Amino acid sequence: MIKLRDLQYLDAIDNFRHFGRAAQSCFVSQPTLSGQIIKLEQQLGLQLVERQTRQVMLTPAGEQLVLEARKVLRAASAFEESAQALLDPLSGDLHLGLIPTLAPYVLPHIMAGLNSRLPKINFFLHEDKTRHLLQALDEGKLDVLVLPWLDDMDKFERYDLFEEPLVLACSPQHALADKKSLVLNDLKDQQILTLEDGHCLRDQALGYCFTAGANEDHRFKATSLETLRHMVTSNMGITLLPQLATLNQVPGNAIRYIPFTTPPPVRLISLLVRPGYSRLACIREVVGSIRASVDGLFNQSED
Repeated sequence: MIKLRDLQYLDAIDNFRHFGRAAQSCFVSQPTLSGQIIKLEQQLGLQLVERQTRQVMLTPAGEQLVLEARKVLRAASAFEESAQALLDPLSGDLHLGLIPTLAPYVLPHIMAGLNSRLPKINFFLHEDKTRHLLQALDEGKLDVLVLPWLDDMDKFERYDLFEEPLVLACSPQHALADKKSLVLNDLKDQQILTLEDGHCLRDQALGYCFTAGANEDHRFKATSLETLRHMVTSNMGITLLPQLATLNQVPGNAIRYIPFTTPPPVRLISLLVRPGYSRLACIREVVGSIRASVDGLFNQSED
């Protein structure tokens, strides 16, 4: 009989393309993992893994069967989740994924509330780019995501949490620095610093900027919001930043944060789970807690 552990080993080999790293991710020795894969191949009568000196990859049969293996692993995970929900839906582990342009700025505002409201939940936090988080959620490796909503996420169930305004960040020497507020048309013909490809904030910010007639500054693409911030303080250009990333920053003489008049450019922050996720009682508590923690946060920042 095929064991779930063998399917996990096959999944790990496909993910890492390396026996050593795959074994490490499964918390077993390399000989153990390699031996079990050989037994699985013998049991099926198929070669699943192509073994080369410097590279490991799946055979065509392995590529097809690893997809079926992931379906089985997701079903097994859902079975365990359902059992846990029946015992106590407000206890156990919860793996939460966030993107780098949100995690360090929202977590200080929401974690105290989550830990207080759900004392028997062990929160495991995962930070990664959007496409990696969506894949992990789909594969059952994460339970829930908190990230900006995009139209191509509609295969997941969505709970809207809050709208986060985007503000202009510029140096005090910039021509826009003395304005107390802006309209999007103020960005016309401006050069905008952006994040590198793969960040959803990049696409959202550029969408607003292109609508206003601004242009992307192709001389530099940042890997993080903090890099963008340092570029702005050096008077290397201007950018749009999520307001959460500015709340604990003191503008002073180094940088100006200028809001846009109504309606401002915003990103909708939502919570995503897989359709049919069994721990909905827990999810409802998480959603309620986050909404309460951020309620009034942006209004206070304007006072």
